[in-house]
Amino acid sequence: MIKSMTGYGKGQSIGCGLAVTIEIKTVNHRYLEMNFRLPRSYGAYEDRIKSLLKEKISRGRVDLLFYLEQMEKKASAVKVDKELAMAYYNSLKEIAGKLDLPMNLGVFEISQLPEVIAVEEDETDLEEFWPVVEKAVQEALAGLMKMREEEGRRIQKDLLLRHQSVKEMIAAIEACSGIMVDNYRKRISERIRELFPQLPIDEQRLAMEVALMAEKSDITEELVRLESHLGQMRECLESTEPVGRKLDFLVQEMHREINTIGSKANDLEISQQVVNLKSELEKIREQVQNIE
Repeated sequence: MIKSMTGYGKGQSIGCGLAVTIEIKTVNHRYLEMNFRLPRSYGAYEDRIKSLLKEKISRGRVDLLFYLEQMEKKASAVKVDKELAMAYYNSLKEIAGKLDLPMNLGVFEISQLPEVIAVEEDETDLEEFWPVVEKAVQEALAGLMKMREEEGRRIQKDLLLRHQSVKEMIAAIEACSGIMVDNYRKRISERIRELFPQLPIDEQRLAMEVALMAEKSDITEELVRLESHLGQMRECLESTEPVGRKLDFLVQEMHREINTIGSKANDLEISQQVVNLKSELEKIREQVQNIE
């Protein structure tokens, strides 16, 4: 199934007194690039989340946002650094003695000094909390993939129509190439009669000129390769695997063959079809840029 690289998904889950919200956004990118915004204390989850995403996503830029909300007040503990408090007291006492100042420090004043007293909340058990996070990630990922697949179906439908259009244009060029030599012979003959109405046409010389032109303007190989690329494009559009890069390559190759046909073919109708084909291939290329 064709998948777009553009999508968005959101997942939420509650557990361990916390509510976690995960948002995943993806856009076009040549390769797979992941950018996470996780709270520092939850950075250990990054590799696990990456593994979950890589199971579903093979290409594109991925931005993941991680939000937490406290649902229940955590248990707190007051910790006193007695050694630090004593160090403060002794240092201040020494200063007071040297400066001949009264020592009027009490317990309250010492408790206000930096890092003497700290209130610590119980830390979340990361292993216990992981299933909660995983559920939110999977929910966001499911929403993301649904959106990417829906967009992919729209792109596939459009590309199948354009594939048929390109196929018809190539068939028209092939038909024109079959009568191109005869048309050239007629044009040359008519031109000679216009310029030299009294002189007979040298059929042998004319045949040599036409043969030379036919060799220079032969587009058989280009048409064969175009049809091959077109067949591979159809296979890609019906594939269940990621095909964005291959489609991009095929479109580039088709552009190259069309340019060669345009430079070789000595025919007005073929030139017009080449212009139309280039325009259609450019539209295909723009769509392919968004395929995983």
